[in-house]
Amino acid sequence: MLRNIGRRFALAAAATVVMSTFALAPQAAVAGPILDNIKSKGTLRCAVNTGLQGFSAPDSQGKWTGLDAEYCKALAAAILGDANKVEFVPSNTQNRFTLLQSGEVDILSRNTTWTSSRDATLGGVFVGTLFYDGQGFMVRKDLKLKSSKELNGATVCVQPGTTTEQNLSDYFRAQKMSFKPVVINDLAGVQQAFFGGRCDVFTTDISGLASTRQKADKPDDYMILPEAISKEPLGPMIRRGDWEFFTIAKWVLFGLVEAEELEVTAANVDKMKAESKDPKVMRVVGTSGDVGKSLGLDNDWLVRGIKAVGNYGELYQRNIGPLGIPRGVNEMWTKGGAMYAPPIR
Repeated sequence: MLRNIGRRFALAAAATVVMSTFALAPQAAVAGPILDNIKSKGTLRCAVNTGLQGFSAPDSQGKWTGLDAEYCKALAAAILGDANKVEFVPSNTQNRFTLLQSGEVDILSRNTTWTSSRDATLGGVFVGTLFYDGQGFMVRKDLKLKSSKELNGATVCVQPGTTTEQNLSDYFRAQKMSFKPVVINDLAGVQQAFFGGRCDVFTTDISGLASTRQKADKPDDYMILPEAISKEPLGPMIRRGDWEFFTIAKWVLFGLVEAEELEVTAANVDKMKAESKDPKVMRVVGTSGDVGKSLGLDNDWLVRGIKAVGNYGELYQRNIGPLGIPRGVNEMWTKGGAMYAPPIR
């Protein structure tokens, strides 16, 4: 009897070891429904802003540029091998989530704030933070204002269906001030109303204010007040139900940040791949380990993304730099900012 119990115990222990070993063994990613669809169509459908300089806007030749748009290019390069295999779908604040939920786009990369309610109720999941922002106020300089606390009774232009609209109400209520909202759906309409004098104040993310200011006939006639009244972590969002696609989208973002920390650029990535003996760099450029395989990709997945758009610092300098916004919290963690990527290994 004791011998049988001992034998059963030994067999159970052995089975546990085998199962634990299997659970801990590296498992290659298996494509989910969204990823399968992207690969079968050969195109990544990316919802972007209709035109916000620095984030997503078409140039005179119809080529989309900006932080959000170029992230999609890096993602397409990683998955499909070609940064040009992106279909950009312009979206506004009212239809952006519907486009994602309905499957009309694969990813929403449109200066969208990551919040708990959006994460929990929209059937989507945020990939990460591509740009840390905050809401602010822009006014004409001739109003001679120094602080947003002087805006009592102001007429304020704002877009509906945004965190901006709620933050505006919360801020004025907290400061015991009143305001008159001018609610306009599309960004171009808001800008026209503000520059036309229909409202005293335009409020949105500070990056958006800086972009709008550049469109004024005389940008120096306008100023952004010093206070940021909210936290606005902006990032891409995908539908739930495809964790393989989610993992790739997340690690492309992290990979661009890691590349900046390791000083891997669009210009030197091939040289780094051929010559670097730094273990961290080697994993980024695919000459060590099987990170690509674990993602269901090849080991050049991140090399293609970096060659297409550069590292995060290059993306920022090219797109956000001209707006005159200091990197601040969007600086690398090694330089006092919040941009920090988990290890690629």
